[in-house]
Amino acid sequence: MFYLIRFNSRIWFFLGFLGCTSLLAMGAYFQFVQGLNPCPLCISQRLAILATGIVFLIAAIHNPQQTGTTRYAIAGAITALFGASISTRHVWLQHLPPEEVPECGPGLDYMLQNFPLFDTLKLMLSGTGDCAKVDWTLLGFSMPAWTLVAFLMLATLSLLQIWNYRGNHD
Repeated sequence: MFYLIRFNSRIWFFLGFLGCTSLLAMGAYFQFVQGLNPCPLCISQRLAILATGIVFLIAAIHNPQQTGTTRYAIAGAITALFGASISTRHVWLQHLPPEEVPECGPGLDYMLQNFPLFDTLKLMLSGTGDCAKVDWTLLGFSMPAWTLVAFLMLATLSLLQIWNYRGNHD
């Protein structure tokens, strides 16, 4: 049965890239059309999606042999799992009782202009009170929860390419 999904890893990496592109397009839609301003954790998740997409695109263009496929698969999984960790923190913040939610911080533009880069990155990855707000849900899950699912799917897709390559060349 698994032989039905064993395509060239180049195709799967390209499909992963298209998935990342779609996620970024959805984020842009929610921001610019629906008017939902992204919090620092949302922006961090977008950067992780972008990094994962870049790994997938390079892997698809390169179309490496087994060693390269393994390296790209691990790199793609690492970037996706980094994004999943950010999404997990975001979901955790959204489920905190209101009295435990951290204070809202300054906007990202202000932080970039007035804070050292390390402090800005720390605030972006730790989240603020803005990150606890749930603006949108689908089937009872918030956007960060769906993003977590997407990151886990991307990491799985990436790691499956190690098995997929071996299956195509046995």
